[in-house]
Amino acid sequence: MARHRKTFTVGWLYPDLMNIYGDRGNILTLLKRAEWRDYEARLIELGRGTAKRMDAVDIFFFGGGQDREQALVYEDLLESKQAPLLRAVASGASVLAVCGGYQLLGHYYQTGEGERFPGIGLIDVRTEAGKRRFIGDVVVDAALVDITPNTLVGFENHSGRTYLGPRAKPLGRVRMGFGNNGEDHTEGCLQGGVLGTYLHGSLLPKNPHLADHLIRSALRRRGITELSRLDDSVELAAHERILERAGRP
Repeated sequence: MARHRKTFTVGWLYPDLMNIYGDRGNILTLLKRAEWRDYEARLIELGRGTAKRMDAVDIFFFGGGQDREQALVYEDLLESKQAPLLRAVASGASVLAVCGGYQLLGHYYQTGEGERFPGIGLIDVRTEAGKRRFIGDVVVDAALVDITPNTLVGFENHSGRTYLGPRAKPLGRVRMGFGNNGEDHTEGCLQGGVLGTYLHGSLLPKNPHLADHLIRSALRRRGITELSRLDDSVELAAHERILERAGRP
């Protein structure tokens, strides 16, 4: 008789269109870290027109894309994904949204030509394109209290300027890089079960402590608050090297 295994499900929003800068590594990291803890890790690809099984997802991943790709997905996001995504988050599912995905979960994204794409208002942010692209390595002092180390590293490449409303809290403060808008020294946002960020590169392989935060948050609705420890010495050594290169104080 087969042994029953715990399940862990990742839902990838628009994998064919919103998938740049190596962000597939975030999917692989979530799945492998669940597998290493003896979960049956599953991936559901949620392309345009596909909204089935969204209620089974523990963590949604919404990656980045250029303006063209965002234009292709935003109508489908509003028409077929908004309602089930809102229900899933309300029931305890988590969301990791990077760059373009981060922008479309807010109130709107406005291009440099003035065209405005309405978001789904899941997070209290708005984004408008700037004239200069923000490109380079980023180091963030994270606001999360349950991660060690409390730093995050990644790479940003965006022209969008994202501004947080009162219901969204920053993921952290930028030590190096531009972050949300290059003005207020914030990076990313936290609101309910949603974590939005501009950190590419991929984010989670370089920050395994953040991956575990997301997994733990998603499983909390099942009464799971702790995860077994993994040997992250290699990943954290790479993380530390990036901090040293950035001139760690």
